[in-house]
Amino acid sequence: MNEMPTDRRRFLASGAMNLSGLTLAGILNSQAAQGEVRKPELQERHFDTRPVPPHRTATATAMISLWMQGGPSHHDLFDPKPLLKRWDGRAFPGEIKYDNAAQASSRVFASPWRFRPHGQCGMELSELLPHIGSIADDICLIRSMRTGVNNHGQSARALQTGRIQPGRPSLGSWLTYGLGTETDRLPPFMALVAPGKIPVGGVANWSNGWLPAVYQGTVLRPQEPRILDLTPPPHVTEQIQQRALDFLTRLNARHLRRHAGQTDLQARMASYELAANMQTAATEALDLSQETQATQRLYGMDRKETRDYGSRCLIARRLIERGVRFVQIYTPYQQWDHHGSIITALPAACRRVDQPSAALVTDLKQRGLLESTVVHWGGEMGRLPVVQNEAGRAKYGRDHNTYGFSMWVAGGGFRAGHVHGQTDEWGHHAVEDVVNHYDYHATLLHLFGLDHERLIYRRGRRDQTLTDGQPGQVVSGLLA
Repeated sequence: MNEMPTDRRRFLASGAMNLSGLTLAGILNSQAAQGEVRKPELQERHFDTRPVPPHRTATATAMISLWMQGGPSHHDLFDPKPLLKRWDGRAFPGEIKYDNAAQASSRVFASPWRFRPHGQCGMELSELLPHIGSIADDICLIRSMRTGVNNHGQSARALQTGRIQPGRPSLGSWLTYGLGTETDRLPPFMALVAPGKIPVGGVANWSNGWLPAVYQGTVLRPQEPRILDLTPPPHVTEQIQQRALDFLTRLNARHLRRHAGQTDLQARMASYELAANMQTAATEALDLSQETQATQRLYGMDRKETRDYGSRCLIARRLIERGVRFVQIYTPYQQWDHHGSIITALPAACRRVDQPSAALVTDLKQRGLLESTVVHWGGEMGRLPVVQNEAGRAKYGRDHNTYGFSMWVAGGGFRAGHVHGQTDEWGHHAVEDVVNHYDYHATLLHLFGLDHERLIYRRGRRDQTLTDGQPGQVVSGLLA
């Protein structure tokens, strides 16, 4: 007969061992039933940004996202609806989900601006975007985007990180994690913020979330110096700096051996090396005086309205040329959130970005870079087909709409000169060839040669992905 434990400590120890055995057996049986048994990780994981081969042949190698903070009105820019003209000022006959009920109205609001066909493809675009109209044959206009969460923060997180919950890695971090970078002299993921307040969601827009810190975005300031402390003081010679860095590297390596698995420390060590390389590489990349006057004029740098955004678009092109994987350019805080005074505010917003956005696509194409570089233009939502803020026509605005809105993409294997999907006759809900945020992400990763279900980060006991179990599908209609 076996001896029973004679005290509480021995009993708990015995029970814990038995329970852990049962738990492990349950896990292994579950994995075996699914046809896969995950082996335990016997070696410490190491993370860096060295180039990683994709799962399949890629058409895209880099991306520039033009992030229109606040939600541009698709009714007034990309998605003409003749029915609104006939119903202008009358009560909307269906149901509307308002975000701001206090200022809500059911009166239909037809776009005050004209649409006309552009390019050989005949893409209908607003008169507010003449320069983007000039590149209609190069872009793929998606009129059926949907996130379904009528809130800036949640919808932005859906498009930026794949889920509405906070704390997840951003798209740039996922691409850097999956593919690494082609340069060790510049950060692989860079965020070009606008003057003033940072976007809704703050640093979460370029956060690595729970991915290792080496994959977080690096912020470029909107004014000079765009990177602080990039140039060492005059008394610090190259030899002195190198000796200090070598000594610091030895200390950090010794510390890391004592604290295995500290990915933040790994990232910090890598950042010292990168910072040293950036002293020359970043200074050169950010020097726009190297560009011709014709190129600077193309981006609108000779005009006050477009100088800021044009400069940042031109910097983005220069960064991509030098091996940076992902660049995101933000418009000023809530620039497109037109709950009121849309008749004056929307044209002003368009004037700031229309020319530089088109110039970026044109310039990339001229240099043979558009084939491998995805350009994205869009925000976290569109707007409703009814009036918000009935305080006189000059004060009219539009409330949020995430159930059907527009954005465009170009290059990198996306279909050019193409309009994909459509909203209903009111421009309220996407109804044909709907592209949810997780479908967009699956398609985007596909162009980068990545399978969205195989781009996995093991976190605890769970495999995490960008689409994270959502029914994301590669949208073949968007592909060239």
